[in-house]
Parts: sequence; C-alpha cells; structure tokens
Amino acid sequence: MGLLMKNLLLICEAQVQLGQSADEAQNPTGKIEARATTWGAREGADGRKFNYKPEGFAQWADEFAKAGKPLPMFLNHNDMGMPIGQWDEINFDEEGMTAKGKLYMNTVGGSDVYSVLKESPMMFGGVSVGAYADEAMMVDADGNPSDDDSDEGYFQITKGGLKEISVVMYPNNPEANIQKLECFDAEGHLNPRSLEKLLREAGVSRKDATTASSIFKKVLEVRDAPKLNEVAPNQSEPEAVVEEADAILKAIEQRELLKALSQRIK
Repeated sequence: MGLLMKNLLLICEAQVQLGQSADEAQNPTGKIEARATTWGAREGADGRKFNYKPEGFAQWADEFAKAGKPLPMFLNHNDMGMPIGQWDEINFDEEGMTAKGKLYMNTVGGSDVYSVLKESPMMFGGVSVGAYADEAMMVDADGNPSDDDSDEGYFQITKGGLKEISVVMYPNNPEANIQKLECFDAEGHLNPRSLEKLLREAGVSRKDATTASSIFKKVLEVRDAPKLNEVAPNQSEPEAVVEEADAILKAIEQRELLKALSQRIK
C-alpha cells in the first residue's frame, strides 16, 4: 500500500559547478550550475532511500518557470540567514534535475563561497535541495508501491517541489555536484583544473584531458614568466611538445581556443 504524506520537507544532495566563460575573466558574475538531484532509486550516504521521478516535480517546475521568481541559494541550508545567491533556471533531463543561477558577488557570503570554489573546486561536496512533498508514497526500486514499513522501501515524491538549493560541504547524493566555474580569474589566469573538466565534458578521455591540462599549465608558466631575456627551449623536452606549447600559447592569447571549446560544450 502506498503512503500519502502532506507538507513533508526533505533534504537531498547533489552536484554543482561554477560557470566557465572567458568573457567573465575581468568581471566574474558568479554563474553557477548544479546537478540538483537524480532520478531513479538511490541510497544516500546517511542510509535514506529515494526514488524520484520527474512527474513528481513537473507541476512545480512549470509554475516556477512561469512565476519568474528565483529560488534561494543558501550555504548548508542556513535559511535563517541571507541567501548567498539565487537559482533562475530549472531543467529536467534523462538523469535528473539541473539548476542554473548565480552567486551574489557583491555580498560577503556569495563572494566567499565563490572564492573557495575557485581556489579549491573539490572543497565543497556539492549541493543539497530542500524539497517538500505535498503527496508522497513508499515504492520499491522499480517504482512499484511497497509496504509503508518495509526497510527496502524508497521514498518517492508524487507531488512536490523545491524550497531552496544549498551549496553544502557533505552532500548525501554524490551525483549532486557543482558543475561549472569560470575558467579565468580576474587577472586572466586560466585554471588548469577547470580546463580539464571542460575537456572531459566535451568527450575527451581522462588521459588526454590530463595531458592537455599539464601542457596548458606549462604554457601559462611560460606566458607569465618575466621576459628579461630570450631563453632557448630546453633541449631535453621533445620538440613536438615545444611546438605544441607555442601554438597553444598563441591560441590562449587570442582567446580562440577557449571560444571554440565553449561552442563545443554548449
């Protein structure tokens, strides 16, 4: 038998990333994207079991899109304090729910979170949604109604939505993470780790993405080094790598490579 529940507030976690745009290097906007939650049966780090379906959030998502009012972004669900940002767009895909928004860069809370995400992308574990359930039931892993007191049951929202999405240190859902952060900082320096993520998202293998990121790091070191005297390339390095580094350096200076990469992952 299914269990009907009213006005139940839940906390579920997922992934998040800051926006990656060369145009924002001089004036970071704090754009952020997140995998808010995932569909299907899953067990969280705390042992809670969920089996969310897009149908349960469809009405709320439609009303959210039409209302034009952003969803609050908090740090660790501190909804008693001021928001650190807002979520403006909610989308569904085959894997789950994604959210797009921005950190408030003119506030201490928003700019501090941005700085931590920029300096250490892996510090925050992801995001966590504050979901509410007008109607809910217990189901099995396949989504079929199950006994209310079954230890094997999964909680499913059949009609509900979100009250807020927080950036959190320890997400319950490892798939709920921050997905995008600007590649360039205010001084125009490229973050190699962000580049590696971009290449992986574009379909490049982990090995090739790591290699490319390493080459970029060397190129940036050459670019940013004081140019007091011309120094001949180290003969111990393969000539092909030196030539490739020179080509990449020129591409970075003209922003051609990043623009092409940005178009590829859209």
